[in-house]
Amino acid sequence: MKQWTLIFFLALALPIFQATDSSARRTHLTPEQKTHLAQANVVLVNVLALTEKGRMDPGSLQKVITRRLGEIGYTVTTDHTQAHDVVFKVKCEERKTWTGTTPEGGDAELADAPARLWKGPACLFTYVLGGENLGWYKEVRTEFEDAMEAAQVAKVSDSGAYALQQLTVKLEEYDFPISVTAEWGQVNRLLQVLDSPETPKLRKLKILSILNELQAAEALPHLTEIMKEKDLAEEAIVALAGVGRDSIPLLIDLFNTSKQPEIQAAAAKALGGVAATTGDPRTIPPLVKYLENALKNMNTSADINFPVLTQVVWAIGKLRDDISMEPVEELNEKVWLIYDTSQEMTDLREASSWTWKQLDLDAMAT
Repeated sequence: MKQWTLIFFLALALPIFQATDSSARRTHLTPEQKTHLAQANVVLVNVLALTEKGRMDPGSLQKVITRRLGEIGYTVTTDHTQAHDVVFKVKCEERKTWTGTTPEGGDAELADAPARLWKGPACLFTYVLGGENLGWYKEVRTEFEDAMEAAQVAKVSDSGAYALQQLTVKLEEYDFPISVTAEWGQVNRLLQVLDSPETPKLRKLKILSILNELQAAEALPHLTEIMKEKDLAEEAIVALAGVGRDSIPLLIDLFNTSKQPEIQAAAAKALGGVAATTGDPRTIPPLVKYLENALKNMNTSADINFPVLTQVVWAIGKLRDDISMEPVEELNEKVWLIYDTSQEMTDLREASSWTWKQLDLDAMAT
């Protein structure tokens, strides 16, 4: 009984508490710190460049960092005597010496988290507020770990200079301005970049992903507008989950009326996200109704819209509702009676099994 109870609570928590780019980090900030960061505009940039020979002129690195922060509206300075709201620090090294604070879990699972085992060229990003390092770290690395070997291949004599030059290229590619803006909770600044017709699609996709985490109600009209862009519609719909309860009517309408499976699936996923974060019961009935209708004619795999149904089932499991019990139990039996070894069916069976475990509390107690 104890083992099943533990599994139940772990399974319940897993879809909700995942490593995110900034939402989990910001929960550790005080209300005063969050307010200060949300209003920060003047950023003091402090760049340190280190090679095996010692300090190097960080000019080229600093130029890229200040320009990129300035492009999204910050007033950037490198003058320590000038009044500023926050210090943005970047340390670039030919051979990384900083090893990180945690080996795994939380932010350490993110792709741009400092890699403890990496000893090659890297730039470490952090910031200081009121003289205090608040423990936010990001890292960008070169494609190679051995700078001397890479320099020889490139026929460059100075491995340190070559490493810093390659890190400068990485600073152009890595979207640190968006990451730190999300960390500071500056939703309006993110929305301005999202709305700009000059913003590349890749950056818009990153912002949409972040907005899903930040639970920003002010994003609703912007996301509604960006859904008109076909190549961003799905991501915009999923991001609506971050808006919270205000997005429920729109998501239900999209789910019920859309004829496009990818849009329906995205809306179902977003409804599940809202259900998990708000507990609002309005999220579940339209999903259950879809499942009930699907079960009426489910005899073979050809009768199943896998992308939509799988997202519907995952979403239903995010909030326990008695109306879900019977159709989910029926689905959990049917998916095993239909002979199908495809990955689509495997995914649906996994979703069905997980959701049934979330709903069947009596079974968990035995």
